[in-house]
Amino acid sequence: MSNADQILELLKTRGPLSAAELGESLGITSMGARRHLQALADQELVYWQESIAGRGRPKRSWYLTARAMQRFPDRHAELSLQLIESVTELFGEQGLEKLINQREQQQLSAYQAALTAQHSLSDQIATLATLRRTEGYMADWQALDDGSFMLLEHHCPICAAATACQGFCRSELEIFQTLLAGQARVEREQHLLNDDLRCSYRITPI
Repeated sequence: MSNADQILELLKTRGPLSAAELGESLGITSMGARRHLQALADQELVYWQESIAGRGRPKRSWYLTARAMQRFPDRHAELSLQLIESVTELFGEQGLEKLINQREQQQLSAYQAALTAQHSLSDQIATLATLRRTEGYMADWQALDDGSFMLLEHHCPICAAATACQGFCRSELEIFQTLLAGQARVEREQHLLNDDLRCSYRITPI
């Protein structure tokens, strides 16, 4: 992966970063990172904003543009929207709900099979993050100091479908809650559809 592609992925997964922060992550100088950023800006893939925190010079942070977001997988958004519209027209809202429920059960079964061999909650969350990453969600996880965990999804490959039908988002939260029932409480704290940088789920052992 080129430095430019790595910069786009870092901005996607970690949010706004300075040239110095990007350079440190890539093992290159700040000047080198700035050259890549300027090239990406010329392609309208990134832009910068300055912010002031305390005394000193303003900090310049770099962000992804809407054009850059389109470079990440979307699982054929137009086709997904057409299928949702067709199902609704042919079978009504109840038919669409049945479709969402069937997808939920299929995902839940696949996840349960993969988590069966994992005995600790942390291992289960790590396995779940791996599964979601292979599905295009750019997922990772963190163990927090208070004993809880965060499941982070930096991209939604079905975002167009989820925007058109909120049931898909409700379904995914319910899958996580069912999957870890009896072990942990799962709550969504950030949501891409609410203009957050990512979808994040706090997982608290019970």
